[in-house]
Amino acid sequence: MKIIIDKIKSSPLFAGISEKDIESLLGCLKSVVKQYPKGSTIFAAGDRVGMIGVVMSGRVQIIKEDFFGNRSILTEIGEGGLFAETFTFVRLEKLPVTVISVTESEVMFIDYMSIITSCASSCVFHTKLIENMLFVLARKNLVLNRKIEHISERTTREKLLSYLSTQAQQAERNEFRIPFDRQELADYLCVERSAMSAELSKLRREGVLEYKKNWFRFI
Repeated sequence: MKIIIDKIKSSPLFAGISEKDIESLLGCLKSVVKQYPKGSTIFAAGDRVGMIGVVMSGRVQIIKEDFFGNRSILTEIGEGGLFAETFTFVRLEKLPVTVISVTESEVMFIDYMSIITSCASSCVFHTKLIENMLFVLARKNLVLNRKIEHISERTTREKLLSYLSTQAQQAERNEFRIPFDRQELADYLCVERSAMSAELSKLRREGVLEYKKNWFRFI
């Protein structure tokens, strides 16, 4: 149990809750831990979902595919992050997205009804958990709004610069790494990889930025 708590205590869902209280909560929340190999599907579009996932280790991506198989990465979630919470809380009958494990991942699943329904003793730490859940939902909304800002730009170049400048601002420096490879970045920005690569090369020639793999630096 101590190993599990060490992996999840930094999650915003458990912020401000002591390790002792987290241990008590895990039983109340009907938590289950599962491991996933790289590239495996955690949830597929169309699945019925009643559990919220907390990434204990590794990285997962939320993927949306249209009728023609075109793929868009909605977001990537690292250690401590949550997924499926929005779809679970609004009680969608079928999941509209696919969740894949980008690396070898370990995920804790929590019954969402156990989060929103306080235990019989109305423990203070359970009330804190509900408060944290609201914070997570609000922050996720900000992340999705930021993506909308990126993909709403008119050209591939503008989408790239919008995303990369945001990453630089978050890193608080002109040198930073992004969580995506080239194809993933293209899928996230909803652009063709070849067109995006051409724009990156042009930005390098113009002396705007330099890059290598997922490392970037504005000049």
